[in-house]
Amino acid sequence: MMHAQLDPTARQALAVAAVEAKTRKDLSWQQIADAAGLSPAFTTAAVLGQHALPADAAQAVAELLGLDDAVILLQTIPTRGSIPEGIPTDPTIYRFHEMLQVYGTTLKALIHEQFGDGIISAVNFRLDVRKVADPEGGERAIITLDGKYLPTKPF
Repeated sequence: MMHAQLDPTARQALAVAAVEAKTRKDLSWQQIADAAGLSPAFTTAAVLGQHALPADAAQAVAELLGLDDAVILLQTIPTRGSIPEGIPTDPTIYRFHEMLQVYGTTLKALIHEQFGDGIISAVNFRLDVRKVADPEGGERAIITLDGKYLPTKPF
């Protein structure tokens, strides 16, 4: 895996090119993840510039998308963070912001009550998104954030 960090604009440009190729080839994120041999959440985050892919996964994704010159860039450690400063304006991302505004202190209180002082890791972490039928009609999104608890250590 490449350990160098590159200009974040290079990763942003690659993300745009990858989404364009995904759309042009009528691929799903699941199909791209299957090619990478990784989860859809991790693969999508990596293609969108938030993670580095292992060499074999980077090769497979680049080939699938027809972006052979992107293999090395897909392996570089990115500068993470995809939301610019301020309140997000994209409606889907804004709703997550809103959920954390309303439930963030509740999540913190419940986590600290059950685990003690510490954090939930976003490094040792799993994410899953599923669609299920709503008994009242329509569909519901089940989003699982599964992070390792890391206690605060006194020094």
